[in-house]
Amino acid sequence: MAEQPALTIDDLAPVIDGRGADDIAAAIAHRIRELDAPAGTPLPTVRALAAHLGVSASTVSDAWKILRTRGMIETDRRRGTTVRSGRSDGADRAWHVPVAPGALATDLSTGTPDPRLLPDLHRALTQATAGHQVTSYLDRPVLPDLEVELRRRWPYDPERITLLDGAQDALDRLISSTVAYGDRVIVETPTFPPILDMLELAGADIIGVPLDEHGLRVDALTTALAAQPSLAILQPRAHNPTGVAWSEQRAADLAAVFGPTNVLVIEDDHSGMVAGAPLHTTGCHRPDHTVHIHSFSKSHGPDLRLAAVGGPASVVDRVVRRRQLGPSWTSRLLQQVLLGLLTDPVAEAAVATAEATYGDRRRRLVEALACHGIELVAPGSGLNVWVPVDDERDALVALAATGIGAAPGRPFLPAAATADHIRLTISAVEDPEPIAAAVAVSAQATGSRAVR
Repeated sequence: MAEQPALTIDDLAPVIDGRGADDIAAAIAHRIRELDAPAGTPLPTVRALAAHLGVSASTVSDAWKILRTRGMIETDRRRGTTVRSGRSDGADRAWHVPVAPGALATDLSTGTPDPRLLPDLHRALTQATAGHQVTSYLDRPVLPDLEVELRRRWPYDPERITLLDGAQDALDRLISSTVAYGDRVIVETPTFPPILDMLELAGADIIGVPLDEHGLRVDALTTALAAQPSLAILQPRAHNPTGVAWSEQRAADLAAVFGPTNVLVIEDDHSGMVAGAPLHTTGCHRPDHTVHIHSFSKSHGPDLRLAAVGGPASVVDRVVRRRQLGPSWTSRLLQQVLLGLLTDPVAEAAVATAEATYGDRRRRLVEALACHGIELVAPGSGLNVWVPVDDERDALVALAATGIGAAPGRPFLPAAATADHIRLTISAVEDPEPIAAAVAVSAQATGSRAVR
């Protein structure tokens, strides 16, 4: 394959007027867009561009860091620094995870619940619509009775609770409200791809911290805190993609390490009541520095698009005020439906059955993979498993050839991290043996890379 023509110093230098890192980054970003430079286009070395501009290498290095956080460029040891795919081309990590709907007979790429296990909405909808009316745009953002029920279930006593349109909406609004350009933010490695996309759009400097079977590694977190981050976005259970769940001791240890700092922790409990593991939260130890997101999408239905957010007033009130410039509040009709489901014993039993079923399906798939020689580091909880493979691309191709769709692992990793994995969603896997057999073969597939 022919190499992409490079963007040379002569292409870039004439458009760079200022000599600060921000000036250099902005000019190069504009030039990349202006020339519509394709992904893989090489850029000059830091030292060469610095010498030409008459600035220090560290200034150009800082400009490169800005462009990386914006998702404009990427660097690796073999190819040097190159242009990333433009956002207009759908290069964001989130869009690389699911396969096209209906493309494969068995799609394990989605991360979504089994619709057959969701509670029946008919009764809750009927009750919610009986006499329902909205009296004012200025009503409270959360129905009073629903807030009482949410607080009854909350793992600690939050200063404020509000309701947003699902966990991703909550993450987006919280990141927009708390992250300024250049802020350092801790995330797990791996983590949920939209978190990385949102942080890059906000201009954050992402610090990836590895996991073990009990959660974020305490020693690695201690090291990461030396960079003085302002925020950490973590998943306390049913971690997507690994399934890791914090132990009670790990939650306490993480809270103790965060304790002397002002780092705000956002906890994304995206699987909520079908997580398949107990919830342990830093909010029990640091309620004034913890924002907890509890989603009801996987337990009660993605179409409800509901997630409760609880935490300090200084953070939650900021989100609520900013939201008043847009949709103001989440549909009170949907809030009434959720309240009906949370207080209906039949719906509660259906959710409990779903959680147990997911746990059984996960356990059986993990055991089947182990029988085929694939041992997972964290069998864990939730709707996904994180499977090591020899080569990610070849594994996806080999699985697709058998009609099975899986999510690539690369989008789940910060830019500097490398690992070959695929993510499988277990929610609808009733017969794990053929899946495990196909995964075992694909995990060692060499495909086109065997011949070079």
